Amino acid sequence: MTTPAPVTPQDLGDALAALRDGAPLVQCLTNIVVAGWTANVLLAVGAAPAMVDNPHEAGEFAAIAEGLLVNLGTPYDDTAAAMSLALTGAARARTPWVLDPVAVAALEWRTSLAHQLCDESRPTIIRGNASEILALTGGFGGRGVESLDSPEAAAQGAMALADRHQSVVAVSGPTDHITDGSRMVRISNGHPWLTRVTGGGCALGALMAAFAAVVPDAVVAASAATATLTVAADSAAARSAGPGSFSVALLDELALIQPADLAERVRLS
Repeated sequence: MTTPAPVTPQDLGDALAALRDGAPLVQCLTNIVVAGWTANVLLAVGAAPAMVDNPHEAGEFAAIAEGLLVNLGTPYDDTAAAMSLALTGAARARTPWVLDPVAVAALEWRTSLAHQLCDESRPTIIRGNASEILALTGGFGGRGVESLDSPEAAAQGAMALADRHQSVVAVSGPTDHITDGSRMVRISNGHPWLTRVTGGGCALGALMAAFAAVVPDAVVAASAATATLTVAADSAAARSAGPGSFSVALLDELALIQPADLAERVRLS
């Protein structure tokens, strides 16, 4: 069995160039609190968002979309049904999909929903904070959407989860950890204000779906999405006075960042 190549900064720059060239259509079944923000992040980076989340259309649209995000931030009975239908459509069309298991373990129904969705269709990428990722391996979870664990503490659990589902697992935090069970990529860019703007992590899941649409290697896709958001956040924070101006500047920087700049500035290990 061939060992996958390590991820390089140039791989991440090339992934951003591919996203800009391809402008992938990304279907988002996501948190109602962050739907507008998520769409704006996708538009800023060069992707095309579609918030088709009803059970009448979700399955049909997932077969058209090039990437799919399933985010459990504010699940309802209708959206849960739509998520299952979207996974069926995505599987039929081989559309890559990202699971963002927001606040699992803290709440029983969404936890069972996350496991159900993983059983129905293998996620291309599972993205969450450390407590959410540990919760999917049987841990206790965090305080609502807040992590009580560090990405470093979740690294072994993330590798086991990646092996179990044959997925890439991305653990967000001050240093992001991304693994397929064998490779482990660490990215140390970003700014604390990312945690003071509603939907930073949710938008990251959407970016991962966009990159997975154009990059066959899901480790590279998840790493490129993480690097793009966090390197842009570094630039946005440098010219902002606080979280409000930061959120506006972040959209600007996502639109302005260039592949060569991304490759040069990402702190990758």
